[in-house]
Amino acid sequence: MKRIGVRSSEQYTEVAVQENGKLVEYYKGKRDQGQLAGNVYIGRVMRVLQGMQSAFVDIGLEKNAFLYIDDLLPAHLEKQPKEKPSIHDLVKVGQTLMVQVVKEPVGDKGARITTHYSIPGRFGVYMPYADYVGVSRKIESAAERERLKRTAERHLEAGEGFIVRTAALGESEEGIAADLDELRIRWRRIEASGEAEGAVPRKIYSDLEMLPRLIRDLFRDDVEELVVDSEEVYEEITALISPLSAVLSKRVRKAASTFWADQALERQLELGLKRKIWLDNGSYLIVDRTEALTVFDVNTGKYTGSIDLERTVFDTNIEAAREIARLLRLRDIGGLIIIDFIDMETEASRQQVLDELIRETRKDRTKTVVVGWTKLGLVEMTRKKVRESKETTVLEACPSCGGSGWVLSEEQ
Repeated sequence: MKRIGVRSSEQYTEVAVQENGKLVEYYKGKRDQGQLAGNVYIGRVMRVLQGMQSAFVDIGLEKNAFLYIDDLLPAHLEKQPKEKPSIHDLVKVGQTLMVQVVKEPVGDKGARITTHYSIPGRFGVYMPYADYVGVSRKIESAAERERLKRTAERHLEAGEGFIVRTAALGESEEGIAADLDELRIRWRRIEASGEAEGAVPRKIYSDLEMLPRLIRDLFRDDVEELVVDSEEVYEEITALISPLSAVLSKRVRKAASTFWADQALERQLELGLKRKIWLDNGSYLIVDRTEALTVFDVNTGKYTGSIDLERTVFDTNIEAAREIARLLRLRDIGGLIIIDFIDMETEASRQQVLDELIRETRKDRTKTVVVGWTKLGLVEMTRKKVRESKETTVLEACPSCGGSGWVLSEEQ
């Protein structure tokens, strides 16, 4: 059972996503605040670095944004030159560019930007210059994938691209065409804003604010109910959903703010952000994060099993794989991820644990790639990093230890 809960105050909106009673995603933002990722700017090139094949562009943020050469070349691989040109052949210092943020500033790093523009809609992502059609990997039926691909191709103009989202599964051709037409109109407005005279740098397009964006991306047929705690938000959501789906609009329910307490959502969030995570069977995980990667260490803890050691280890690793996939979504962990499962004796057991991890990460809306076992017996995977993780946005570093968890011993 999948449920979405929305809680609002005068300043903030919180959105929680539950699957079978467990918190799997959590978002909090100011009522009038959107995200940076997806925004389009007119920026000015400030530095061009030949050695890094990249440029730094002022788009009006605190730090200059980073533009890599691959984000200047055509998005379609077949249209890229056989030999990569010099960055100096593509941009010059002082030049103005229209760019889109693909990764928000993280730590000391500025935003990452691209000229591969993409505008998301309900059923797909419109890419004005991509010249190809893709279909979400989560749509497994070959026949449905082919139908959706052909549908998009029939309604695209020359040079345009479109990625069909999971929400398009079973959708009519008319619905997909209408979504594509609306996105094309939106893009042409962006182009017109970019060509108009104006200050440099400046923002010319913002994606939806947090709540409408999450409703667009999260509220699908697999959600059994969406519970909100205020009349104002209830009316806002029903106004968004009613024109799109009569079925989904009936699943929006206004309830007292006790929904969050009844579902223990705050407690689940608190436990999910700890360094030591207890699993249902008594085993536990240790989660350690650095700027470059996140490490999960699996331990049997209180779980002793009932058959033999190998079975105990296998059961613990299976449970850990499910929980790690959930924590990646809940904490919004991005970048390189290393998992130290407990050693198993058979290759079959290792493969089953890996398969379980892959199966669970398919539920993730963020692109996740499970690379596999390394020679040292660790599992290596990556998850696309778009914004700061929940550890840095919901938590703050301890003033005594600076976030390390350690202070000098009194004996020193």
